[in-house]
Amino acid sequence: MSEPDSPVIASRTRSKAWTAYAADPLSVIGLFIVVAIVLLAIFAPFVTPYPDHVGPTGDFAAMTAAPSGDYWFGTDMIGRDLFTRIIFGYRLSLIMAVVVLAIATPIGVVVGLVAGYRGGWTDYILMRITDVFLAVPPLVLAMAIMGFLQPTLLNGMLAITAMWWPWYARLIYNVTRAEAQEGYVLAAETVGASTAHILFREILPNCWPSILTKMTLDVGFVILMASSLSFLGLGVQPPTPDLGSMVADGAKYMPDAWWLTVFPAIAILLVVLGFNLVGDGLREAFEAES
Repeated sequence: MSEPDSPVIASRTRSKAWTAYAADPLSVIGLFIVVAIVLLAIFAPFVTPYPDHVGPTGDFAAMTAAPSGDYWFGTDMIGRDLFTRIIFGYRLSLIMAVVVLAIATPIGVVVGLVAGYRGGWTDYILMRITDVFLAVPPLVLAMAIMGFLQPTLLNGMLAITAMWWPWYARLIYNVTRAEAQEGYVLAAETVGASTAHILFREILPNCWPSILTKMTLDVGFVILMASSLSFLGLGVQPPTPDLGSMVADGAKYMPDAWWLTVFPAIAILLVVLGFNLVGDGLREAFEAES
């Protein structure tokens, strides 16, 4: 490939990938859902009608008001607007997902790269540690960790991170094992390239499609896991708005005040569905690009 042609070929490849992504209506719908949720979360103080309802302050004159023109999703037991709290709950959930993946992904990727390329005892020790974490159900492991910690946002993120990195280690390990036998790796070894160069400059770029696809899918699952911890009382504590705790609190008043549970549950469903559809679309796009 000549150097002048590289930008043209790269542009055509990206165009082909976007065409493959846009060809699936569900992927486009997922992208719309994700963009809408992210924008709402970023501009929450400006798009929500009652931003002061994020904290413990409520309106006792509007306690458990049903959905109406004034309160689109109704109000909770102390008169706080549920729509406002759900949008701010999205903000908290997205922050948690970003932080968890920003920590777990590099750890898992490095473990997978080293184990997959080095082999031998390095492979055996690192992957057996990984298998120990994978053998425990994720929610059970997170609950066990939170049992020793105070239920706070930071501790919740640490608990989820501790159980999330092994999935990336296993994924990148499998990719690295396959890539390590390719000609470009053998050529780099022949010219005396360092292990770090081979891992991070040769093999890692070929792992990015798998990493990005999994990260996109995992955003929804991290939010679901965080909501599960909050539902059990082990996550973010009141009065901070959290989707899982809102579902748990509203369940006490079913079916009379059904909106207290239904709308937060739908909010969780939408964010998980949106990121899953985007992840599926990215998988198709990367396959078309290759």
